Amino acid sequence: MKPLVDAQRTVLAAMEVFPSSAVPLADCLGLVLAEDVLAPHPVPPFANSAMDGYAVRAEDVSSTPATLRVLEDVPAGSVANSEVEPGTAIKIMTGAPIPGGADAIVIVEDTQAADQSDQVVVLAPARVGDHVRGAGGDIELGSTVLQAGIRLNPMHLGLLASVGMAGPTVTRRPTVAVFSTGDELVPADTAGLRPGAIHDSNRPMLVAALGELGANVLDLGIVPDDARLLRSVLGEAATNADAVVTSGGVSMGEYDLVKQVLSEMGRVEFWQVAMQPAKPFAFGFLGDTPLFGLPGNPVSGMVAFEQFVRPALLRRMGASRLFRRRSSAVLATPVSTHPDKTVFVRVRTAMDSKGMTATSSGGQGSNILSALAAADAFAVVPVGVGDLEAGATVELEWFRSPEMRTYEEALGG
Repeated sequence: MKPLVDAQRTVLAAMEVFPSSAVPLADCLGLVLAEDVLAPHPVPPFANSAMDGYAVRAEDVSSTPATLRVLEDVPAGSVANSEVEPGTAIKIMTGAPIPGGADAIVIVEDTQAADQSDQVVVLAPARVGDHVRGAGGDIELGSTVLQAGIRLNPMHLGLLASVGMAGPTVTRRPTVAVFSTGDELVPADTAGLRPGAIHDSNRPMLVAALGELGANVLDLGIVPDDARLLRSVLGEAATNADAVVTSGGVSMGEYDLVKQVLSEMGRVEFWQVAMQPAKPFAFGFLGDTPLFGLPGNPVSGMVAFEQFVRPALLRRMGASRLFRRRSSAVLATPVSTHPDKTVFVRVRTAMDSKGMTATSSGGQGSNILSALAAADAFAVVPVGVGDLEAGATVELEWFRSPEMRTYEEALGG
């Protein structure tokens, strides 16, 4: 069996980054920046008011109440026609440019109407700079807004829009062909299962995981245990996709044909990894197209996806961060694992007065999908450790964010 880290290095070393091009900002969610983005102008581009109120000279309102003559109103998107002089103010809305001569904003709540309509009474003193957003206070001219290798999220898109970057240079999305293998599999919408049949859970799960990653998915369905059909589908997949992900057919059984056919049509780089679950994982090539042969048990398939497929596709997309975030936690229950393998224990997490705790989310068999669905993270037990007692510190790999809070938990009652 190949050590997990060595297997991951082998896979990632074979991944070439896709070409990049300028893409409309609205289509960039989940894509990876191929070039640094530098600010072509400061943000904000001019000093502006952070509040609705009055632009004043701070020295005019150092003692209050103070009555000032109002020169004009300046809404957002407009520029003042006059400058603030001693004894005057300009009414201003949030976001409007600071008028010349003004060095502070008095918020409207600290004012009241004067006897004359062109005057305002300031009730609280102001200091220089109060409620003034300086030019470049968020982003300075020429500074790095985002670095190459970042996978763009909604906040990144907003940041790029703020500097007028309507078409950043990004690496394209991968197209990934997916199919399940096995005579026993039937689609999820099949009613009245025949004896020996099971619903195909792996393919919908993998299609969703790839979609979440931003890939274009080519769903090739379920392929029976037939070498001729498998050759045909693999040929189609290799021709039309950047990568092929299969489920099942990579173990030791007589009908496990994926590894056999892959050896005939292409090459197998390695098979079997010292990990649990997902030991029977095959990686190879059909021509220049990488193939990831995932185990048929659903938990094994997703563990292999997380450790190999997801990082490999992110590498091809040019991402600088390839692996899930890790942190530590204390085991609330004991764990028994195989000391010769890296073991991924499915756990639920919680916070208490002592910090983060992790508890087994259910049965740890590679077929028990309910425990994976109930988990927040993997507790990663390295080779050579074996059993861990309750209270031991363990490293967590977060494949899913912790649960959202309910209405009652957040707001009470």
